[in-house]
This record gives sequence, C-alpha cells and structure tokens, in this order.
Amino acid sequence: MAVEEIERSIIKKYRKQIWRRFIKGINDFDMIDDGDVIAVAISGGKDSLLLAKLLQELKRHGKKQFDLLFICMNPGYLPSIQRQVLETAEDMGIPLTMYDSNVFEVAEDMGGEKPCYMCARMRRGSLYDKARSLGANKLALGHHFDDVIETIMMNILFGGSYKTMMPKLHATNFKNMELIRPMVFIREEDIKRWVKHNELTPIDCACTVTQKENYGARAYVKNLIRELAEENPNVEMSIFRSAQNVELGAILGYKDRSGKAVSFLDAYDKGE
Repeated sequence: MAVEEIERSIIKKYRKQIWRRFIKGINDFDMIDDGDVIAVAISGGKDSLLLAKLLQELKRHGKKQFDLLFICMNPGYLPSIQRQVLETAEDMGIPLTMYDSNVFEVAEDMGGEKPCYMCARMRRGSLYDKARSLGANKLALGHHFDDVIETIMMNILFGGSYKTMMPKLHATNFKNMELIRPMVFIREEDIKRWVKHNELTPIDCACTVTQKENYGARAYVKNLIRELAEENPNVEMSIFRSAQNVELGAILGYKDRSGKAVSFLDAYDKGE
C-alpha cells in the first residue's frame, strides 16, 4: 500500500474511529504545545506505527508547531525482526532511528517471575534517555483505550490498588521530560482493522524471553473484559469513566501526591 493511501485512510475511511478520537485525546488532555520536540517510540507493533502516522498527519495539518523524532530501541530482537521493523517503517514513510539495548537479556536475568514488568520499566527508561539526548522534551507512546482499562483492572485484581495509565505525566527521573499517550481514546479493534485494510506487517511482542503473545495478567484481564462486555456492552466505557469519577469521600483511603497515605478517618473524626 502506498504511503499516500495509508495516510488517506486515517483521514477518510477511519476518520470517526481513529482520527477524531486521536484529536479528542490531544485536545482533552492538552498534550502538545508550540515548540515541542516529540520523540515517538516505535516498537514496530501496530499501535506505535499508527501513532507515528497520526502525529505526522497532525504536524502537517494541525495548528501547533512542533517537531517529531522517531526512535526505536532494539532490546535484543532477532535479526529478522530488526529488518522487518526497519523495512515496514521505510515503506510507511517513517524516518526511524534504531539503537541497540540489552533489555531482553537483563529482564531475563533480573525479572524473576515478572520479566514483562522488568522489561517495561527498563524500556521506558531507555527511551526517555535516548529522547532527551536527541533534544526531545516529550516522549509519545502508543498505548490505547484498551490498554488503559486493562491497567485499571490489573491494578484492582492483582495489585490491590486503584490507578490507571495516565494520558500524560512528568517523568520521575528525567527532568523536564513528559510522557504523552495520544491514542488514549482509540480502540484496539479499530487499530487492527486499520492495519488489515492497509495490508501492513507489524510485529507482535517479539520477546525472546517469554515468546508468548498471551502472557500473564494482562492477557487474563483482556479476556475477562471481553467476557463481561458480552453481557454488558457498556462495561468498557464504565471502567474508563470510573477513573474520572472517583469520589474521595466514598473510599477507605488514598495516597496524596507525595505518597502519603490518607484515611477516610482523617476527615471523619473532624466531622467533615
């Protein structure tokens, strides 16, 4: 599929499902400012490839003036996977810079029973570091709506906490760096349809540690939400909205921005 046709499909055929939801996320959460230098993290998967094209379209047709960099960390991909990522990016008109890392190796040695968690943390840190070294002030990741609601449920069911995947946040260990997730309102099924329509060849996880697409808690939660949605078609949006409608007066406790635990008794004893 020609680059022009891929780009046209975003604006035309998938305008409602993808483009409008992308713009809504950017606007609702004030993700991009004039003068930004945004490093787009490309894994070679379907989500990051779409994110790259969306931001390219926004740069061409949007009102904000910003620059884009496209970076791909090679965490230990097999040579065939490296070639596939680079060739797909070239075919899609994405000027990609790939750099090497040993994340897969370290995650396998140090990750214990949670190599995916260790891998994700290390990848994030490596991408922040690379983005900053190239002069970027923001790092864009391709997480979508389904990632957000799955994270909420994972934290409830496995972490005993209530928190979500934020649409943007300040980097903890990288001064003056922000992370943004412009696809926060885009559904995974629509991304899959866009990929199929354009006959693209994204990679899957490509992990050499687990070598399983359906691995761990996230796969369990994804299947659980799918089953719940069969009975209640609104369940996915309800999970998402729950993160926007937290009533602090109706929960047992929470942590403030400093990490201090606050109990409902603190206000209760004061008669508040």
